[in-house]
Amino acid sequence: MSKKSIKKIAQKSAAKPDDSYTAKDIYVLEGLEPVRKRPGMYIGSTGPDGLHHLVWEVLDNSIDESLAGFAKNIAITFLPQNRVMVIDDGRGIPVEIHKQTKKSALETVMCTLHAGAKFGGESYKVSGGLHGVGVSVVNALSIWMKAEVCRDGSQYTQEYVRGKPKYSVKKTGKCGGSGTAVTFEPDPEVFEKISFDWNRVLEHVRQQAYLTKGVKISVFDERSGGKAKDESVLRTSHAFYFEGGIISYIKYLNRSEDIKHENIFYVSREAQAGARKILVEAAFQYTDDIQAKEMSFANNIFTPEGGMHMTGFRTALTRALNDYARKNEYLKKDEDALTGDDTREGITAVISVKLKEPQFEGQTKAKLGNPEARTAVEAVVGDALQEWCEKFQRDAEQIMGRAILAQKARKAAKAARETVLRKGAMDGMMLPGKLADCQSRDPSQSELFLVEGDSAGGSAKQGRDRKFQAILPLRGKILNVEKARLDKILASKEVRSLVIALGAAIGDEFDVKKLRYHRTIIATDADVDGSHIRTLLLTLFYRYFRPIIEHGYLYIATPPLYKIQSGKNIQYVYSDAEKEKVATEISKQKIETKKERARVKGKVAEDTPESAEIVTEGAVKGIEIQRYKGLGEMNPSELWETTMNPAARILKQVTIKDATEADRIFDILMGDEVLPRKKFIQTHAKAVKNLDI
Repeated sequence: MSKKSIKKIAQKSAAKPDDSYTAKDIYVLEGLEPVRKRPGMYIGSTGPDGLHHLVWEVLDNSIDESLAGFAKNIAITFLPQNRVMVIDDGRGIPVEIHKQTKKSALETVMCTLHAGAKFGGESYKVSGGLHGVGVSVVNALSIWMKAEVCRDGSQYTQEYVRGKPKYSVKKTGKCGGSGTAVTFEPDPEVFEKISFDWNRVLEHVRQQAYLTKGVKISVFDERSGGKAKDESVLRTSHAFYFEGGIISYIKYLNRSEDIKHENIFYVSREAQAGARKILVEAAFQYTDDIQAKEMSFANNIFTPEGGMHMTGFRTALTRALNDYARKNEYLKKDEDALTGDDTREGITAVISVKLKEPQFEGQTKAKLGNPEARTAVEAVVGDALQEWCEKFQRDAEQIMGRAILAQKARKAAKAARETVLRKGAMDGMMLPGKLADCQSRDPSQSELFLVEGDSAGGSAKQGRDRKFQAILPLRGKILNVEKARLDKILASKEVRSLVIALGAAIGDEFDVKKLRYHRTIIATDADVDGSHIRTLLLTLFYRYFRPIIEHGYLYIATPPLYKIQSGKNIQYVYSDAEKEKVATEISKQKIETKKERARVKGKVAEDTPESAEIVTEGAVKGIEIQRYKGLGEMNPSELWETTMNPAARILKQVTIKDATEADRIFDILMGDEVLPRKKFIQTHAKAVKNLDI
């Protein structure tokens, strides 16, 4: 980074000199070497998640400066050579000599594990970074890193190679204001592949900007081809700044939803929990969706598995709404209270807590473990929600009506579920009649094929290996479960058969330990109807059997599109491009063979073609190309050879990279609203290949 860049952002700094943040605030616990030996312990993995985690860790340090009330501008720039630069206009990392290490505080922070201002003192009341671990871990896992600090009118610089300094911290010039710039290049010896996902970065940065209202976070792309002719103009740049904070976030999450009440519930208060003060911020709004969308954060760190703060929110919500329902006679004295499922159906909620010394379960911070966070959130949200319901009575009435309707549907669903499960009891003695079960009773060895129609079902049953392969034919298109409640879903004969065959219940009662097959394979035709049926099944699994996806037990079969035969030689291909390539190669081989035979006879036939015509179907010069439009068109041996034989088949494993984005896409594609779906199709239409009309 040029001296101009650091000076420019430092001059914009809103930070004032702060004597409380000096070298004495840096605490050292242990050395750095373990990071390179076991990187997964510190960043979760050496795949894409771990790679992006490096960016988040450096960004977290800048956001911590924002949470402390200093940095107002943060910029992330993706540079050529896989380098990333993060700049903030905070106070700047201290550079004076550290009393314990006898080295610069900057070098101590960058090169020593568990060294930072977040272990003691008052410099950071809350922090989201790995408590001083973050930036040193990034340094250890980078082939090169550079730290630049603008502080007390001077600019300081130090570079590192795989966590070790190239030289001592040195003064490199003068600057105004204050700030820190960290540039790093991930080590290719550590990471499987170094490729930053632009959309993933934007989504994360947008989320952080919502949680840090009043702070501007900019993202630039200067990678290869990223600059225009005028180098001062960047090809790709985004800036995020939200005055509304998590209220704006709720509006963003509900942008494609039909909302059920106008006013968004919001509270931001500090609560005393034991000896600690915790800042609690929460917002929610109900939609017509059946699913709940709940996002929880601790010191701006997303906790996908929730934790104590989420537990506190759910408890407060259920208790407050029950109290309001009793008080206003929405529920009679002898009626059952609303459950958590009733009060959370259709809610979009964001819960954010800021606390000192958060206790996360696992280094990647999936779950918050501080018990005091539950107490604080429960108290703040409970009191505020009572006040909100009294103030916005019309909105409260809408929420009550929705919750009571959810309660009735839950009771109906429970009765329907019990009926289905009772029919499927006795350990498989009453399995669906059309299920051709396998002989194995070991789930890890067993697989269930869901096939489209009786014709494909007949071929699959004849072609399978009955020792470990079970077949369940599904007739027609199953119900679209995106907007249907469980009682209606279980009225479907096809869904009931699937629930009983899987043997692990459905919805909230689903128990993956009871699952009868560890491979469920969706095998549908390669046409529009087949794609629709596959999407309906994926929606069903995502909404009501999600642990199957999360454990990696759901697959999609990939049957061939074409069978190409030349004499006794048969090849199966899976795309039009592959068909053209294979057919052309066979044609060339036949031409060469014909020429060679002619040479052997002492002459070359004048009518020997130099090329052969390739057509989609039919026989051309000894080549037969058959197009498969359905699995039912294959005989049992072909179906086994191409789609069911573990030694030859191609299976695509279904995974969930981003549950929130997956939720949104399912809602767009399978929900009631036509306009968002139309917009999605128009946006992505050009990316569709081999559309079968």
